[in-house]
Amino acid sequence: MHSLETGRHVLRPPEERDFPVYGLFFGDGEASRFYGGPLRTDQAWRVLAGHLGHWHLRGYGMWVIEPKDGSGVIGGCGFVWPEGWPRRELTWWLLPEARGTGAAVEVSEAAIHHAYETYGWPQVETHMNDDNHAAWGLVRKLGGKPIARERFPDGLERTVYGLPQPA
Repeated sequence: MHSLETGRHVLRPPEERDFPVYGLFFGDGEASRFYGGPLRTDQAWRVLAGHLGHWHLRGYGMWVIEPKDGSGVIGGCGFVWPEGWPRRELTWWLLPEARGTGAAVEVSEAAIHHAYETYGWPQVETHMNDDNHAAWGLVRKLGGKPIARERFPDGLERTVYGLPQPA
């Protein structure tokens, strides 16, 4: 497990001490509605445990986003490929107060660059629910282009976007 840095943030693998932020985000039904929320505290703990386990099982995973100014974790960004899903994906979540600050673009660009340069992936992809307009906006800012439309194991059809190497 390894960390990344951007101009304003450190992306590091999650730790047990990050659980209060997971509980806060996933317990907020509006904030986490595209991530299965709202979740009970024990369910949010399982999300954290799953993120930690993903690093060990796949060799990559979600980082927590920690501003360098010391203000505390504001969300997560990274790569997941749950068993049974057709593709790995870049995904992210932010506490409501961190939205609109440019953090999602900054950390996503760092993660995408890392996937191309360090992991050597030929394609970085993401997908989201059709009504997740905030995620669509981020994908546009990242230069994402539709590459497929697929049905996922949860029964939803999603557009898959290819994300280019940041300039």
